[in-house]
Amino acid sequence: MSTAHHDTTGAEPPALTLVELIWQQKKNERWLRFGRFCHDARIDRSRRIVGFAPGSIFALVRWAGNDYGTVASNLDILRAVTRAEPFQTLPFIRPGAEILLSAVGWPKVERVLQAIDAIEALKIDPCTVSPEHWRHIHNRLAADQPFCSYTKAQHAAWLKRRDILP
Repeated sequence: MSTAHHDTTGAEPPALTLVELIWQQKKNERWLRFGRFCHDARIDRSRRIVGFAPGSIFALVRWAGNDYGTVASNLDILRAVTRAEPFQTLPFIRPGAEILLSAVGWPKVERVLQAIDAIEALKIDPCTVSPEHWRHIHNRLAADQPFCSYTKAQHAAWLKRRDILP
């Protein structure tokens, strides 16, 4: 579940990746599956904008439906970037983010959600998972192939490597 520090001034902090979330039940939904945001501004009852510090990893689920059922189902795992880093532009994300994983269509979205659940079952925060693991899942999904499960040993190795990276 996401955590937040609420901004009472309403001012938009600089250099954050801003994500517009919406909840119009059974019509249009954009919500975070995981992520630690540091800025939260409510627009109205169904919309808000959250901000992520550079380097933060988060998962955004986008779903749209109509009277006949699901129209679109997407899940993106993204990394917030600094203003000096390259990034991809995405709807509802300003200015953009680095895409680590992109799943389109319910069968692929469901597989990613199951992978996230498996990581959380190991008591690992998905925000701290190696970006390479998310890329691995993305590439295997694109090739319609099974992907490897994330392990505690893999995570421990990633945390050690992350600590020595510049």
